[in-house]
Amino acid sequence: RKVFFRIAIAVILLACIAFLNKELLFDIVLAPQRSDFILYRFFNRLAADFSIPSLQVEDFHVELINIQLTSQFMIHMSTAFYAGLLLASPYIIYLLFGFISPALHEAERKTCLMIPGFFLFITGILLNYFVIFPLSFRFLATYQVSELVVNKISISSYISSFTMLSLLLGAAFEIPIIAYFLSKLGLITAPMLKQYRKYALVGILVIAAIITPTSDVFTLLLVSIPLYFLYELSIQVVGRSRKKK
Repeated sequence: RKVFFRIAIAVILLACIAFLNKELLFDIVLAPQRSDFILYRFFNRLAADFSIPSLQVEDFHVELINIQLTSQFMIHMSTAFYAGLLLASPYIIYLLFGFISPALHEAERKTCLMIPGFFLFITGILLNYFVIFPLSFRFLATYQVSELVVNKISISSYISSFTMLSLLLGAAFEIPIIAYFLSKLGLITAPMLKQYRKYALVGILVIAAIITPTSDVFTLLLVSIPLYFLYELSIQVVGRSRKKK
């Protein structure tokens, strides 16, 4: 009970701090929808340095609107809560590990995957924030079936898409952790993963194409390469876990 009470206090405190710093909070959250986002500046620099016009990102403007009376306030509260949860997550991991560690054997403490799993999840969220979501948002928000149809994106749609993609990428980066537990249950082996490597690569490309509905190969590779690397890492993790048995 003490552990969960401390977790609740930490999350609520940091969420309140995030709520009170509304301008900073939404400057960060809404940054990927601006044409001067760091990713687009990076692409423009690459285009200029290596003379690759296709990487050049033209200025664009997407208008975010609100269509419900209470929507902005509720979004402010929910976004502040998610920010508090994310900021408190290292402390949460620390408390949870301290709670379960007395029940673990020495070998189990050494192989505890809570901390690696946390860093993998955060890596997935950062990849989404800096690469995946900005590219997906720019493509979908500026796509038109006709010049007669003007895109005006609601803030609730923006936040829900941002949150969903963050969770999806964070979960996708947990592949090695999931593979480790499946190997412990005897459901998969390293030779099996090697055997299905080609099929996994095709599946990864399909998933990357769904996550990034853009038309360029470069964006597709930005997603598929890390996912394939995680698959190869899973093979190594499963192989070592079976050897320890």
